[in-house]
Amino acid sequence: MPKLVVRAVSMSLDGFMAGSDQSLKNPMGEGGMALHAWAFGTRTFQKMFGNAGGATEGLDEEFAAKSFENNGATIMGRNMFGPVRGGWGDESWKGWWGEEPPFHHPVFVLTHHARKPLVMKGGTTFHFVTEGIAVARQRALEAAAGKDVRIGGGAETIRQYLKAALVDELHLVQAPLLLGKGERIFDGLDALAGQYRCESFSASKAVVHYRLVKR
Repeated sequence: MPKLVVRAVSMSLDGFMAGSDQSLKNPMGEGGMALHAWAFGTRTFQKMFGNAGGATEGLDEEFAAKSFENNGATIMGRNMFGPVRGGWGDESWKGWWGEEPPFHHPVFVLTHHARKPLVMKGGTTFHFVTEGIAVARQRALEAAAGKDVRIGGGAETIRQYLKAALVDELHLVQAPLLLGKGERIFDGLDALAGQYRCESFSASKAVVHYRLVKR
């Protein structure tokens, strides 16, 4: 049965998914890129960006590879798609990932401003959903055709789906860093402890991987 999942989402010791002062030049905010250092060197991510050598193996690579398994569609918030705020203007912004994004399946972007679907190379099409998280979930499940739907982020989007008790499984990656401020993933989710249990956790040399499943 297809699931709504969060996979390979990195956070700091104090629970931040991104730092403060996000911008076009610094999309993850102050200190935010360091949260993802564990992933950038893995074979999975090096291959994604066209690099053949120098990749790391081991536990982090295993989790990086699993994060792309059985994904038929992705849901993301508008901030994850790009830095544009308000109306779309000339619609020249096509996402952070260049002409061939790494998704290779339909992506549903939550937004308050309508926009026509954006077809990219490699099988990725961005669909812009103005009707809220439930409609985005339904459309993504239909598009995934029996595969899982991955929530890509950011923190606010994940929080909305957690608050609605719609997330079936989470893979969270905790980096040994303190950011102090930014976007925290668990703010306002007091009921979460009764809804999920930690199925497993394991530590690499860089981070700790947690897998949480709905009770």
